[in-house]
Amino acid sequence: MANISFLLRGFIIGFSIAAPVGPIGVLCIRRTLAEGRASGFISGLGAATADAIYGCIAGFGLTFISSLLFSQQIWFRLVGGAFLCYLGFKTFLARPAEQGASVKEYGLAGAYASTFFLTLANPMTILSFAAIFAGLGVGSVSGNYVFAGLLVSGVFIGSAIWWLILSGIVGMVRTKFNPSGLRWINIISGIIITGFGLLAFLSLNR
Repeated sequence: MANISFLLRGFIIGFSIAAPVGPIGVLCIRRTLAEGRASGFISGLGAATADAIYGCIAGFGLTFISSLLFSQQIWFRLVGGAFLCYLGFKTFLARPAEQGASVKEYGLAGAYASTFFLTLANPMTILSFAAIFAGLGVGSVSGNYVFAGLLVSGVFIGSAIWWLILSGIVGMVRTKFNPSGLRWINIISGIIITGFGLLAFLSLNR
């Protein structure tokens, strides 16, 4: 019963961390509309994998890794911000007629890798996990690898379920967008994603 409890707590943590719509959410929505549910969901799985990795660091008590990441967070923000600006600019200029070629060129592996990298480029996520672990009373599992493993598995499942729900809902309305509507989706998404990238640069001064 205790095992199920830790799995469920991990599920809640993963779902709650993935749910707020940030740059990954915008990217997932845009890819679902432009390329289909599979592209949106796989993009979300990239983020879910990165969440699970940070959950491992927090859950297994790997403080030396978290300390290393925090010491290099300026570089993470710099590279992550630059990549967001690149993706935003590329999305802004993309035309709906070109989306099929884009899917073939980069494929689902590219969709997965890009969101995995972007999520991993934000080491502050560890603080979120540490705070939520403590709030749910699971901050002391670092000495128990079974419980910590179940917790991290729950984090991945919870995050993945959120991306499945999001891509599924957005996919339902995909057919209602004509090329003109998709063009506006690209423009708006590009502006928002670029904005997140610029915010990452501005945070370097803090």
